Amino acid sequence: MRFSTFHLFHRFDGQSFEDVYNYHLELIGLAEELGFDGVRLAEHHFRDYGVVPNLFTMLAHAAARTERIRLGTGIVVLPLHNPIHVAEEAALVDVLSGGRLELGIGRGYQSFEFEGFGIDLAEARDRFNEALEVILGLWSQESFQHEGKFYKTGTEVSLTPRPLQTPHPPIHVAAVSPETVTMYAERGLPILADPAATFRKVVKAAETWRETAAQSGHDADRELVVARSVYVAPTVEQARADQARFEASFDRSRIFNEKSSPIDPKTGKAAQGFEYYQDRYLKGGSVSNDFRWEQLEVIGNPERVIEQISLLRDAGFSNLLCDFGSTRPMPLEEMKQVMRFFAAEVMPAFR
Repeated sequence: MRFSTFHLFHRFDGQSFEDVYNYHLELIGLAEELGFDGVRLAEHHFRDYGVVPNLFTMLAHAAARTERIRLGTGIVVLPLHNPIHVAEEAALVDVLSGGRLELGIGRGYQSFEFEGFGIDLAEARDRFNEALEVILGLWSQESFQHEGKFYKTGTEVSLTPRPLQTPHPPIHVAAVSPETVTMYAERGLPILADPAATFRKVVKAAETWRETAAQSGHDADRELVVARSVYVAPTVEQARADQARFEASFDRSRIFNEKSSPIDPKTGKAAQGFEYYQDRYLKGGSVSNDFRWEQLEVIGNPERVIEQISLLRDAGFSNLLCDFGSTRPMPLEEMKQVMRFFAAEVMPAFR
C-alpha cells in the first residue's frame, strides 16, 4: 500500500490566500520528510472551497521544493480546460519534477463552476471523454491532429515538451458509480475512488474495475487509488471525541449545497449523467458521526485504522489518498502532529 496526502486548499475565515498556500506547501514538505509516497491537489473555482484554479502552476512550485515525492492532481476537471493546454502543462511539470507527475482527471460536478465558465454540465462526460482522447493522442503520437465536437487542433501538431515518463505519466480517472467504473475499466484506465462514497461502494468499485479490466484484456493489477478522510489517535475514545469536535466546528453546508451540486440550472434537477449523485450535495452533506465512523472514514486508534486500510488493500486498492482534515480549521502544528502520528503508527504496517 502506498500513501498520499490530499490538499484541498480550502480558505477558512480570516485566512489570506498566501496563508492557505504556505500552510499546504509546509505540509507537502512534511509529507516527503515522513515518507509519504505522493501528494495530490484539488482544483476548484470561484469560491473558498478550494483556491487553486491551476494545479500545474502549484505542482511546478512544489516540484522545486521537493526531491522525491510523487506530485499528483486530484483532480483536473477536464471539461473546464482546453485539453491541449492540459497536455502541455502536465508534460512541463513532469519534466521539471524529474518524472514525478501523476495525472488524476475527472469530469467535475459543481454546477456553479460550470456556469462560471459558460459550459453546460450535461456535456461534462462527452467533453471529458473527448479531452482525454486529445491528451492521450498528444502524449503518444509524434504528430497529432484532432477535430471533434468540442475540441480541435486546427492543424497537425507535435507536443512540446513531451512528458519525461514513458509512455506517459500515470493516469487515474475519478469514478465510483458502476457505469463509470465499468466504462474506464474496459479501457484499462485505473480509477480514483470518491471519498464521499461508503466503504461498501468503493470496495465494489475496485472489484468491478479489476474484473472488467481482466475481461477486456487489460492488466488488472494496475494501481487503484481510494480517497478517504483519515484520522488516527492513540485511543478509540479520543478518535471519536475528536471526530465529534471536528464536526461541531465546521458548517458542512458551506461545502454541500446548491453551488456544489450537479444541478442543471434550466431544470433545477440533476444534470444529465449525474443522477447517481443527485441527493448527495442537496442534503447539505449531513450524515451522522456514527455513519461516518462506520461507513466513510478511516478513523480510530492505530489498530482499527490498520484494519480499515487492510480491508481497502484486500479489495484491490494500492494507494490510499489521505485527507487529514482539508475542511477542518486545524492549526498547522496540530495538523503536522496528526500526520506524524499516522506515519509512525500506521504506515510501517504496510511497508
